[in-house]
Amino acid sequence: MATDYYQILGVSRDADESTIKRAYRQLARQHHPDVAEDKAAAEHRFKEINEAYEVLSDSQKRASYDRFGHAGVGGGAGDAGFGPFGGEGFGDIFDMFFGAARGGATQQRRNGPARGNDLRYDVEISLEEAYGGTTREVTFRHLTTCATCRGSGAEPGTLVVPCDRCGGSGMQRQVRQTPLGQFVTQTTCTKCAGDGQIVQSPCSTCRGRGRVEDQKTLQVRIPAGVDDGSRIKISGSGEAGVRGGPDGDLYVYLSVAPHRLFRRDGLDVLLDVPISFPQAALGGEAKVASLDGDVSLTLAPGTQSGSQYRLRGRGMPSVRGGAKGDQLVTVHVVVPTKLSKRERELLEEYAQAGGDAIEEKSFFERVKDAFRAE
Repeated sequence: MATDYYQILGVSRDADESTIKRAYRQLARQHHPDVAEDKAAAEHRFKEINEAYEVLSDSQKRASYDRFGHAGVGGGAGDAGFGPFGGEGFGDIFDMFFGAARGGATQQRRNGPARGNDLRYDVEISLEEAYGGTTREVTFRHLTTCATCRGSGAEPGTLVVPCDRCGGSGMQRQVRQTPLGQFVTQTTCTKCAGDGQIVQSPCSTCRGRGRVEDQKTLQVRIPAGVDDGSRIKISGSGEAGVRGGPDGDLYVYLSVAPHRLFRRDGLDVLLDVPISFPQAALGGEAKVASLDGDVSLTLAPGTQSGSQYRLRGRGMPSVRGGAKGDQLVTVHVVVPTKLSKRERELLEEYAQAGGDAIEEKSFFERVKDAFRAE
């Protein structure tokens, strides 16, 4: 596709990896064919977005694209003539100078079995679903083997014969006489498109392609403990192979939506909890949220704002099983902004009794602590 990949994702050319990933996810959710009204336009747009992300998320492909454009990453036919080697591919130029010496070693038959393409499907889940595991139904369109011709591309009862132009090799050889000698150029056969065979009567269902587009629905089991960016491989659920080749795979990529309370750090779950001044000073029990319900947290008397408590085994489970993280609770003392008359009187009494004095270690105590640390 000739459109600029950076423009497709709406990012600048110096965008970092996280910016590109964020832009891709936003656009993929917006233009997914399953949610768009104009499914044909959305499918075309979705393919553009995926193609752009595939190149820009790979550092090597991105560097090649920045240098050579679409030709640097295997641009399509629309880019012919604008690559670093003009209208001829690098392989053709190599054959022009060395084809005669190598003879027919470069011939590649394309009429053998070919594996189907892999597919990607993006799913967003909540942190609770990542914690406990879930099942999601995914519906997508893919190429499947034509039931009428069973993948041959020929109308039932008709034959598939070797190409008479390339003799079934799928390649055409052209000999050039130059002042430097004889050079041989090998190109894909223009009659059979490299297949090496000709369908005399194309199948009326698939029009000779051997595959038809179809919709497929799967129930995907998402295990407990998955993290943002995890992927699930479903073997054989991609596009159908060609000429009896194996089917591709479906990769379900997972993104975990931000949570309003919790943050994840590996297997640990982080939570900020506000507490009152009396709770901090006197200690006691406080209820805090966790991913599997409220739990009791014991506050020590004199708890300072920013103190952290660890709740063992209340974090995320490991996808591999066995291990489980912790929940780290950071408490923050909330200073009231509005006081009733009685509350103000009590605080004033507390201050007069010396409650407003700040405890601070003496100079000698700090020196002793320094030596203990050593």
